[in-house]
Amino acid sequence: MNARPDRMPLPRDFFERSVLEVAPELLGRTLVRRTPDGTMELRLTEVEAYAGEADPGSHAYRGRTARNDVMFGPPGHVYVYFTYGMWHCMNLVCGPEGSASGVLLRGGEVTAGAPLVRTRRASARHDRELAKGPARLATGLDVDRSLNGADVCSAADTSVAMLAGTPPSPGLVRSGPRTGVGGEGAHQPWRFWIDGDPTVSPYRAHVPRKKRT
Repeated sequence: MNARPDRMPLPRDFFERSVLEVAPELLGRTLVRRTPDGTMELRLTEVEAYAGEADPGSHAYRGRTARNDVMFGPPGHVYVYFTYGMWHCMNLVCGPEGSASGVLLRGGEVTAGAPLVRTRRASARHDRELAKGPARLATGLDVDRSLNGADVCSAADTSVAMLAGTPPSPGLVRSGPRTGVGGEGAHQPWRFWIDGDPTVSPYRAHVPRKKRT
């Protein structure tokens, strides 16, 4: 029996394009996260694009490092980074190998495994808050650096996958500045979200850190 179209894995060539093409087209897709405790699924509702060495907001802007090495590899792999000494964030590598571009997964609706997500997101008042923001998304889906480099396009990698899902109507896709990005990259309209969806996080402009005196 053939799989439903929305349950088909996204192919490698989906990710092997410009990050500005891939990012909005990830909206409505299904992220599957498998753990020893069970499987969770998330419908993506908010993402941000980062264009590698051409983008001051990207971790790859100053070149290849041990931290961002996965970004320079083949598309369709997971890049996980640790931030503020307490949170992980999940990205998907895009573009041809070596371009180092990626899409930050900022928010989504938990469509399967919500009880398991709640055990990691006990502070969430409503299910719409379980993955509302990149740190909450990663926490709820048990994402840490052990997932760095996982392949979302390969059936051999059972930890994570991206399925076709159901993309929204193009008229519902919105774009604007990325959250918390300052400097030269502050005004790029590279954050994409589904208009009116309650799982989309609020926009916050970059606030420069105060210098210690």
